[in-house]
Amino acid sequence: MTTTEADRIRVLVVDDEAPARQRLTDLLEPTPWIAAVQEASDGRMAVAMILERRPDLVFLDIQMPELDGLGVIEEVIDALGTDQLPLTVFVTAYDQHAIRAFESNALDYLLKPFSDERLEATLARARSRLDERQLRRFGDSVLQLITAQPAGEPRLDRLVVKVSGATQLVRLADIDWIEAAGVYVNLHVAGAELLYRAALAELADRLDPAYFIRVHRSAIVNLDSIVRLEPASHGEFDVVLKHGGRARVSRTYRAALERRLGQSL
Repeated sequence: MTTTEADRIRVLVVDDEAPARQRLTDLLEPTPWIAAVQEASDGRMAVAMILERRPDLVFLDIQMPELDGLGVIEEVIDALGTDQLPLTVFVTAYDQHAIRAFESNALDYLLKPFSDERLEATLARARSRLDERQLRRFGDSVLQLITAQPAGEPRLDRLVVKVSGATQLVRLADIDWIEAAGVYVNLHVAGAELLYRAALAELADRLDPAYFIRVHRSAIVNLDSIVRLEPASHGEFDVVLKHGGRARVSRTYRAALERRLGQSL
C-alpha cells in the first residue's frame, strides 16, 4: 500500500536518558509512514507536548524523575479524556511494570533492551490500530453527513441554580471562577459559593471560550475577573480574582492560557 503524506503520523519519544531517546529515534525515523519524530526529556515536557502537538503515537518511558510515565498518562487523560489519548507504547527496564502499563490503556510495552524485531512488531500493531481509528473516524463523519444533525448545544449565558429550595438565575458574566466539587461544581459568584449540579467537563463544553478558560483540571476562570497572576511553584501560577478568590494555573494548562492572552507568563 502506498503511503501518502496525509497518512504519515507524528511520533513522540519520551525518556529522561538521551542515549535511549536517540536509539529509538534513529530506529523510527526511516519508517516510511512516520512523518516526524520529536523528543521529550521528562514527564512534564511530555504532557505539554502531547496537549499542544497531539502526536499520534507516543513511546513513553515509565521510570522518570518527578513525573513518571503513568503520571503522564493520568494528566493527559484528565486534560483530554481517554478518547483523545494518543496510542502509547510504554518503554521500561522492569518487567513488573507491564501489567500496570496495560491497565493504563497502553498499546504495547517494550522491555529494555529490546531488539529491532520487537520494535517492528510493536510498529505493526500501532499501524493496525491507527488504520482502525482512521476508518472509525471516516465512518463517524459519514454518519454525521447522513443524519445532518444540527451543531452542538448553544453556549450558555446563565445557569439555573437551586438555592435553599428556591431557583436562582446566575449570569455567566457574574461568575468569577468554577471549581470541581466531586461530581458537581461550585460557582464562585461575588465572593459566595453556589453548588451547581453538573460535572466540570460537561459545563466546560457549554461555556463561551471567549470568556472562560480552564486553568487546572479542577478549575475554570472568567478572564474578565482576573486581577493578577502570582507565581506559585515549579512554573505554576495563582490567579487572583476580583472578589478575592484564587485558582491555581497548573503547568498542564499554562500554555493554553498564554495562547489565549497572546503573551507568555
